[in-house]
Amino acid sequence: MKNEERFSSKRVEEQEAIEGLRTYKKDFTMTFYLRHYWKDERLTFPSTRNKSMTFDGRLIQKIWVPDVFFVHSKRSFIHDTTVENIMLRVYPDGNILFSLRITVSAMCFMDFSRFPLDTQNCSLELESYAYNEEDLMLYWKHGNKSLNTDEHISLSQFFIEDFSASSGLAFYSSTGWYNRLFINFVLRRHIFFFVLQSYFPAMLMVMLSWVSFWIDRRAVPARLSLGITTVLTMSTIITGASASVPQVSYIKAVDIYLWVSFLFVFLSVIEYAAVNYLTTVEERKQFKKRGKISGIHNIEAVQAMAFDGCYHDSETDIDLTPFSIHSEEYSVNSKNPSTPTTDSAQLKRKKSLKGHVGRIILKNNHVIDTYSRIVFPAMFIVFNFVYWGLYV
Repeated sequence: MKNEERFSSKRVEEQEAIEGLRTYKKDFTMTFYLRHYWKDERLTFPSTRNKSMTFDGRLIQKIWVPDVFFVHSKRSFIHDTTVENIMLRVYPDGNILFSLRITVSAMCFMDFSRFPLDTQNCSLELESYAYNEEDLMLYWKHGNKSLNTDEHISLSQFFIEDFSASSGLAFYSSTGWYNRLFINFVLRRHIFFFVLQSYFPAMLMVMLSWVSFWIDRRAVPARLSLGITTVLTMSTIITGASASVPQVSYIKAVDIYLWVSFLFVFLSVIEYAAVNYLTTVEERKQFKKRGKISGIHNIEAVQAMAFDGCYHDSETDIDLTPFSIHSEEYSVNSKNPSTPTTDSAQLKRKKSLKGHVGRIILKNNHVIDTYSRIVFPAMFIVFNFVYWGLYV
């Protein structure tokens, strides 16, 4: 005897991220009302008013009901507060409505290669356990309209882009073909949380590393401490992000962005290492040109730089020597009121000193720093255009 089952999920309720949609574990939990329709002529009864009779779950043990189970289910149960949430309604012509309130945790085959800019396709599959298609036929009573959801449903991490019903067949070599019903839904992840947690801090650290290009190459402690700070901060951001993302063996979109950002920060430190090395090479060349006496001054300047982090240029010291001599003369003359001094001479000395300091700053700007100020931001902007254009 063939039994025909008309299947309808009249109302599907996803509770709190489809009951906390645990996407990082590649499964989801859904709570919904599952309603079966079928006809059993053995349960017909005479009625003058054409009314139905409603029963609770105690009658289920006395009659035939479809043996539907959830494919790829990890855990499922029927709610029993305050009693089992089961309803059976029998009509005079033998039509039966069987309703259950069920919570199901099922697998979802997810791909996190585009995480957190990903879209996931999940489905809940229903099938008869014992009856193949020759004994029992399953189909949606009203097609795609058989699924009704709450209009105000809101998930913490996802937008529900699509929610549909479909059907198909499943083959088992030992038992044959079975009808299978699908509840399909497409989920698109909210990105704003990950922008605040990962993307925006990474951008700030990369831009902060560019400040090093505008600091004098002689200021070793300033540039070195800034480079190490940005590298360590990027490492902290990557470690924090890895703790809150799916643990998979392949590369995710967020990994690409964070590691490329880390590479930019790391290259800014390498850039200063190159600048410092080339500066040392230039000093050695100047040492050979100036001769032994000038070389001694350079060695002393390098030693002084190693202690206080500031380069003492011999030329600067020589050029500023007259100013120091005039300062001494001015102090002596100030003690002797008879020596005439003018304010105009002091103003000229200050202006000449400021101009000399400006020339020193421009001279200490290495050509690599000049190019880095343009190349690093340009490359990072190009990377962002390619990244967001590819994944969004």
